[in-house]
Amino acid sequence: MVSLDIQLTASHADWSILRDVALKVENDEYDALWVVDHLAGVPFGGQRSLDCFTFLGALAEATTTIELGALVANVWNRQVGTLAVAAASVSEISGRRFLFGVGAGTSPNSRWAAEQHAVGAEIESEMGVRHRRVEDLLDLTDAMWHADRADQFTTFPLPSPAPPRIIGTNSIELSELAGRRAEGVNVAWNHPRRSELLDVARRAADGRPFQTTTWLPWSREILADDHPVRVEIAAANIDRVILAVVDNSAEFLSS
Repeated sequence: MVSLDIQLTASHADWSILRDVALKVENDEYDALWVVDHLAGVPFGGQRSLDCFTFLGALAEATTTIELGALVANVWNRQVGTLAVAAASVSEISGRRFLFGVGAGTSPNSRWAAEQHAVGAEIESEMGVRHRRVEDLLDLTDAMWHADRADQFTTFPLPSPAPPRIIGTNSIELSELAGRRAEGVNVAWNHPRRSELLDVARRAADGRPFQTTTWLPWSREILADDHPVRVEIAAANIDRVILAVVDNSAEFLSS
């Protein structure tokens, strides 16, 4: 059975509206609710934003049953230890499994880099270095969240169950890392190399439990099981479909 989720961004709506959307997502029995990790509204053409994990903490209190997730947490927006603790904290506050989407960040020349440049954040130009930072996070969470963890980690939050780490990818190298080290992969449905990226991750997983996920824009039409895209997704053996609500919160609330 394919899981059907919703993703929110705070770029076009204030907290009161976002809270109403979250409660509708839960009431309508979607499987999970994800939020983006951006510092400003500009990547989505909006005029506002909320910090990803502050947003998730508020959602952990506002909701009661739905799983929460980040898609994706940029490993360059926080030190990797801070990011690991943030993810574990959402799990602790919510009392639910947290879905830990992770991304390698953007290049300095990307259109997504404007928010980092505006605040003087670190942006790494070499893709290999960005990927190694993702692996650093995987190494740390393997150690920090292990049941028999070292004494140095004993007073850090220990999420139970450990959040599945789902790596958002646009490259073969990161897809291979996802399959080899993480619990899942996320590829945009409209990515021109979608099938290749998913296949690489599946092969690297080598038969162990592994989730393939994809995201695409939410619409009323896409909710129908017989929508052509939903049929295509089912044929691709995708495990989770994440529908992004960006500037259409009002339409979602009326659906």
